[in-house]
Amino acid sequence: MPPERPIYQVLHMRKKIISARKFIKPSFTQLVEKKRDGGEFSDEEIRFIVDSILDEEMPDFQQAALTMAVFFQGMSAQETAVFAEEMMLSGEVIDLTSIARPKIDKYSTGGVGDKTTLVLAPLAAACGVVMPTMNGVDEEHVISNLDKLSSIPGFNSILSLKEFKAQLQKVGCTFITQDPEIAPVDTILYKMRQLTGTIPSLPLITGSVLSRKLAEGAEGLVIDVKWGNGSFIKDVEQAKQLARSITRVGRSMKRRCVALVTDMNQPLGDTVGTSLEIKEAIQLLKGEGPDDLKELVLKLGMEIVRLAGVAGSTLSAKQTVQRHLKDGSALEKFKEMLEAQGADTSYIDNPDKFPTAKHVRKLPAPKRGYVHTINAGLIAEGVQKLAVRKNGKYDPAVGVSEIKKVGTQVKQGEPLMMIHYNDEAKMEEALEYLKTAYRLAPKRPNPPELIVERVA
Repeated sequence: MPPERPIYQVLHMRKKIISARKFIKPSFTQLVEKKRDGGEFSDEEIRFIVDSILDEEMPDFQQAALTMAVFFQGMSAQETAVFAEEMMLSGEVIDLTSIARPKIDKYSTGGVGDKTTLVLAPLAAACGVVMPTMNGVDEEHVISNLDKLSSIPGFNSILSLKEFKAQLQKVGCTFITQDPEIAPVDTILYKMRQLTGTIPSLPLITGSVLSRKLAEGAEGLVIDVKWGNGSFIKDVEQAKQLARSITRVGRSMKRRCVALVTDMNQPLGDTVGTSLEIKEAIQLLKGEGPDDLKELVLKLGMEIVRLAGVAGSTLSAKQTVQRHLKDGSALEKFKEMLEAQGADTSYIDNPDKFPTAKHVRKLPAPKRGYVHTINAGLIAEGVQKLAVRKNGKYDPAVGVSEIKKVGTQVKQGEPLMMIHYNDEAKMEEALEYLKTAYRLAPKRPNPPELIVERVA
């Protein structure tokens, strides 16, 4: 267990604690060698590492060597808990204790067509739960929630920490870009992990997630760990291990955590794009929409309200979530959040206002059969080819819709999806990805289980 200290302790106080200890500073090379050989860092050594990164005293090449050593040798639960707490305390820690409602956040490893967080934040707020959502770079697969929300004119994703806190007090939810003052050491190390190919390291993911989410003021955390070809986690056992790691370390930091391991071997819902996905999120907030998304929203929503203490039993949690979707309160909370962040909410009342693509073309099935497998990652890449403009922003009108799912029977020439596009050259480039994403077979496959495991 990490040493008991006030959660809202500022950085200079932490440094005083370190300096007061009789701690002989090791060299960075000694630390790398210790982890390389399978040793376990002491609490003081982890604090020294975090401070050295924050103060720009540890050279990049030794940070790279350290992350690689951790990737191969791992970290114990004790090491990971201290690491997460120290990274959390490397910057601002938001005090939300003045808000009487429970504060539960949701983290996802990112998936293709995943609109669940867009729905869950206003749904949680409608249920009386505050969701302090900052969008991190690791919570997306090609297209982020902020990319999708930016298709609504006027939407502002950059709030100060003071504005962030005020909106949580008033509305109960936000969708903003992660503030640079939140867990700055994690931001540094994430860039290093990208450069060194160590993104999949379980203790580094665990420390990263918990340091950021707890710094945002969350009292508990619901985690959606996705596995499959549409996720950076390709192996289901690794996904289960990550779910167990985050929940175990979270509990050791005295935070309530529950995780669902979910399938990402096909897109979630019927659309992939920006405004197309917003339209689908609006459907979900009305209690409608594709069955797979409705199921996942319901299950994650139930975990949120139970973790918050808003609902006690499974039945009560289910009824609470369903009621706020059916009575329109979740949709109204979504509009309230968007209005607070400058967006034109008339687009929510009338989704036909979103721009439409000049062309819509079907992707024909090459033969008769059943959809046997779908590579969601290839669909995401194809949509990115269609959508990304020269300025790096997304064309809100383009994407794919009416996606045929695994187990669906199709005739030759029947559309596997509808492609919305504005540029013929981009369309041809995207087709190379989209055509190879589907595999058809003569026999109906067993449909994949959407929720593989619950870890609590």
